[in-house]
Amino acid sequence: MKKPVIAIDGFSSTGKSSISKIIAQQLGIVHLDTGALYRGITWFALQNCLNENNTINLQQLFDSFPLIELEFKNDDSELVLYLNHINISKEIRSNEVSNNVSLIAKQKEVRDFLLQSQRNLAEKGGIIMDGRDIGTIVLPNADFKFFLTASIEERTKRRYQELVSLGIETDEQKVKENLIARDKIDSEREIAPLKQADDAIVIDNTMLTREETIESILSYLKN
Repeated sequence: MKKPVIAIDGFSSTGKSSISKIIAQQLGIVHLDTGALYRGITWFALQNCLNENNTINLQQLFDSFPLIELEFKNDDSELVLYLNHINISKEIRSNEVSNNVSLIAKQKEVRDFLLQSQRNLAEKGGIIMDGRDIGTIVLPNADFKFFLTASIEERTKRRYQELVSLGIETDEQKVKENLIARDKIDSEREIAPLKQADDAIVIDNTMLTREETIESILSYLKN
């Protein structure tokens, strides 16, 4: 029997990736953090495609696609992102990447570049994919769709704690401003906006722990 294809969408810092990772482990399926792919391309652009005023030269980035190889590898039992065979799993979580990833993610050329590879990974089933447009654009025929949301205050706290744990210096107000800006850009972009699929199950985990959110999702899957 074909294993399920599960789509988890939602706002930043609702725990999509960490929750999807644990569910994948419990179900014995593959987890793909699509947000990491967009962060990987953003990091590449910041390293290689800047104008003299330090803004990203989008055309130069698009022309560089043949030079970009993104892949996930198991590293100490954890699936991490490699760009051209270099582990960039920590670099893509920096504030600089966070401040620019929404600009990169809204570009049609970038989304087209990543779309087919994401779909190919889901063809055989047995995958849980998280992002912002998985249930609406990438995998519209997924067997299960979930949409995670939480208050901006709670998401700010979670994101701030994540950055501190990674040794990245910041302050909570800047984190909050970044999340609000990303919400606006992601929700209003013309190409594949952040949007709840009509048939998605909505889970507000403002007052839920990560474990409680996981249990809620698993209960739907079991039923």
